[in-house]
Amino acid sequence: MAKKQKRAVSGVAKNNPVQSPSSIAASADKKSSTTFSSSRLMSASEFNPDYSYVIKDLKRIGVLAGTFFAAIVVLSLFLK
Repeated sequence: MAKKQKRAVSGVAKNNPVQSPSSIAASADKKSSTTFSSSRLMSASEFNPDYSYVIKDLKRIGVLAGTFFAAIVVLSLFLK
């Protein structure tokens, strides 16, 4: 079993021990707006993954499953 490792505490928590709820909400709004704006910059044409290998694997799995199912049916007819 792997040994447990302690995580280092970030410097932000050490420097700002007490924050008001309004400052926490303001900082969360800033983070979410920057994340949202940066995600908006990426257009749909940039994300074009190639899943052709997945389709090949699914076809191979289907053929194997069909073959094994047919073999089971044929064997059950001979064994009766």
